[in-house]
Amino acid sequence: MPRRPGHSPGVQREPVTAAPPRSARPALLRQDWRDVAFLHWVIRPEVAAPLLPPGTRPDLLDGRTFAGLIALRMAHTAPLGGPPLPWLGSFGQANVRLYSVDEDGRRGVVFLSLDAGRLLPALTARTAGLPYSWAQVHVRHVGDRCSYHLDRRTGRAHASIDLRVGPRQEPDPLELFVTARWGMHHRVPTRTVYAAVEHRPWPLHAAELVHWDTDLLAVAGLPEVSGPPVSVLFSPGVDGVRIGPPA
Repeated sequence: MPRRPGHSPGVQREPVTAAPPRSARPALLRQDWRDVAFLHWVIRPEVAAPLLPPGTRPDLLDGRTFAGLIALRMAHTAPLGGPPLPWLGSFGQANVRLYSVDEDGRRGVVFLSLDAGRLLPALTARTAGLPYSWAQVHVRHVGDRCSYHLDRRTGRAHASIDLRVGPRQEPDPLELFVTARWGMHHRVPTRTVYAAVEHRPWPLHAAELVHWDTDLLAVAGLPEVSGPPVSVLFSPGVDGVRIGPPA
């Protein structure tokens, strides 16, 4: 009997936990992540599977997997244990991501695209094989409204998102599944690697999507995603994020 994409009875997936299950020390990179918007759509596992690196499969919640569009401000980026970069290390970013699990049961994300508002960080990350592009990315948070605007400088891709931020809430199973992600799967020339991520649990708020217009998901390889997202969340962010070296 053929297996469903994402189904592997021989592997026990690690639990979904609000706190990281492993350390990301020594950190390859430290950052603060601020004013974070989480938008998610349901997609079919057979759509996600070909877009994931070898050795991983779609991670499923009740038989479903998801595509995420995440927009935020990066601040105080500090590479390789050094001090934070004052100007170069703070910028807007957006990413399109899928949800993965590997042969060891580790859950993570796979980035289909990343757009950064600084050229040098985008070029540096691109040399490591990450799908970064240089873009104009503006994040504005005033009162209970937070807006994000992105125009990619190389190629045509854009995003315009306006949220009304609501009260803080405890995440339900779907919201925990798409936010409590403690690693990244990434394809390098000879293998798939995993980099751990460590930070305190997300403070999450309900959010109303007042306006959105984007082609980032279609450009990233998900043209079938349409309609409003099934989940919209906001977080004021987390400081002291640690990203570990590829393992």
